[in-house]
Amino acid sequence: MSFYSGITFFALLTVILLGALAIGGGARWRRIYILAVSVLITGAVLIKSPRQLVYFIAYFLLELALVKLYGRIRRKYKRSAWRYRLFILFTLLPLIFSKLCELPDFREMGWFQFVGISYLTFRVVQIIIEMYDGVIEDISVMNFCAYLLFFPTFSCGPIDRSRRFEADYCRDYERREFLELFGTGLLKLMQGLLYKFVLADIFYQVMTVFDGRDFVNMAGYAYSYGFYMFFDFAGYSLMAVGSGYMLGICVPDNFRKPFVSIDMKDFWARWHISLSEWFRDFVFSRFVMLGMKNKWFKDRLKGASVGFLVNMLLMGVWHGLSLHYIVYGLYHGLLLAGTEIYQKKAGFYKKNKKKRWYRVLSWFVTLNLVMFGFLIFSGHLF
Repeated sequence: MSFYSGITFFALLTVILLGALAIGGGARWRRIYILAVSVLITGAVLIKSPRQLVYFIAYFLLELALVKLYGRIRRKYKRSAWRYRLFILFTLLPLIFSKLCELPDFREMGWFQFVGISYLTFRVVQIIIEMYDGVIEDISVMNFCAYLLFFPTFSCGPIDRSRRFEADYCRDYERREFLELFGTGLLKLMQGLLYKFVLADIFYQVMTVFDGRDFVNMAGYAYSYGFYMFFDFAGYSLMAVGSGYMLGICVPDNFRKPFVSIDMKDFWARWHISLSEWFRDFVFSRFVMLGMKNKWFKDRLKGASVGFLVNMLLMGVWHGLSLHYIVYGLYHGLLLAGTEIYQKKAGFYKKNKKKRWYRVLSWFVTLNLVMFGFLIFSGHLF
């Protein structure tokens, strides 16, 4: 059984969501129910590979121990940068081992190779960072378990934030309010099914037609792959968001009409939103602030440009250590840095940015840059 795939999963999901409807919006039993069904489904998915399950259990216990231990240290001692960085490193180590095992020389090692580790690690890192900032003092074991194991978003996100999740998880809903939330979730789930199992499949079939290496075939492949990627991943995300809503958790949306973007910054505000916002808040912003504080850059524009490169390179590596993922990250880093410099420095942009012809032209250029990026991401270019 896999997440959002196959009759078995959807039959089990139907039973679970009907059970949630019967329980209603009361916090006490809903919390227990969410945790119980999340353990059930996660275990059912991972049990097909006992090695995956063992690595996940080891990972879970390690991350729980790190969060609880760091919370105690943070409360006992003054804010210490070296302790904080050490805990971040320990938190990231399983993900690092997992990524290394994608390389041919390490493939047989197979450490921490289980579905969802990339998304789960970013959730835990967020908790550690916000503990360091003083935003989070502690998180209970039950809430941590529910947050990390929450089955609708376990495998591929969206990446929810712990405080936002916890607020919904502990919330008492009025019956009418919960029913409205359930109805909204059902609509999102249905839309996700349409996206993933109808529209994504259509574009996948179109994609297979373009098997040549000439310009027309490469362009056709890039566009069909781009739309396939959108409908496949947006469909998956909508099903996850919809399932979350039906359990009383308002999981954040992951896509917002990305193909109407008028520049690359606008695109990343619309595409894989939970991931791009995570990198913006916990990598880009902190890197730029640290660079300005330590005077690594002469001005904020240069700091932001380098920040975009670092940010997107790490995002590429997060997807995997294959060359096409790294090049994809660098490509988008260069585009974002170029967009930032152009918009801050070019008088032509400032003069024309609100004119209709300019916005249409900017949309067309952006769309083609995005599709070329998908061609890189697919690995078909190399």
